[in-house]
Amino acid sequence: MKRPDGRNPDELREFKITKNFVESSEGSVLIECGRTRVICNASVEGRVPGFLKGSGTGWVTAEYGMLPAATGSRNRREAASGGQSGRTKEIQRLIGRSIRSVIDLQSLGEITITLDCDVIEADGGTRTASITGAYVALVLAVERLITEKKLSSSPVHGAIAAISVGIFEGVPILDLNYHEDSSAETDMNVVMNEASHFVEIQGTAEGHAFRRDELNSMLDLAQLGIKQLLQLQASVLSE
Repeated sequence: MKRPDGRNPDELREFKITKNFVESSEGSVLIECGRTRVICNASVEGRVPGFLKGSGTGWVTAEYGMLPAATGSRNRREAASGGQSGRTKEIQRLIGRSIRSVIDLQSLGEITITLDCDVIEADGGTRTASITGAYVALVLAVERLITEKKLSSSPVHGAIAAISVGIFEGVPILDLNYHEDSSAETDMNVVMNEASHFVEIQGTAEGHAFRRDELNSMLDLAQLGIKQLLQLQASVLSE
């Protein structure tokens, strides 16, 4: 089966991560996957939310947003519409949960790292690209804290990446673009660490209910794609 953009079912779009994309940020990347592009910035503050004050424990959180023209036709800014949508809140919670799974908050100390993921162009997979890019931004920010002697060692204890999978025209596929995602019988977002352990799985049957063998095929594809993304992250961080 050839997909609408010519890829094989198990083929990622072209991924690229440009680090230090925003010079004023402690850690910043532009992540591109096909036509989807997300700026991920990690900002450091020397304080924590009220529920953590005096605990000696740090915090990592995330915010997510899409530029008005990210989808081709202008959408109103959420701030102008009275507040964030349920979708936006759910995505930024997912990003935060995912990144917190690979950092020791106690070792971070009373520091907050906020990961801002801003979609400048959307063609499917924005939440998974945000997680994959936010991890690199986090590591860059931590490296800067170590250089500035604000941390003695890295509290990051693993790597993490995410990818979408689904059933499109009856075939399990990897890394759905917008056309595939909007027409898929099943779409799923998978977050995994470098040990190939699952951090989060979000899956929905949009058409027929998916079978166990289809689920296994999608998870195998996710593992294949995430392995490649982890290698890309490591390569970018080693430059």
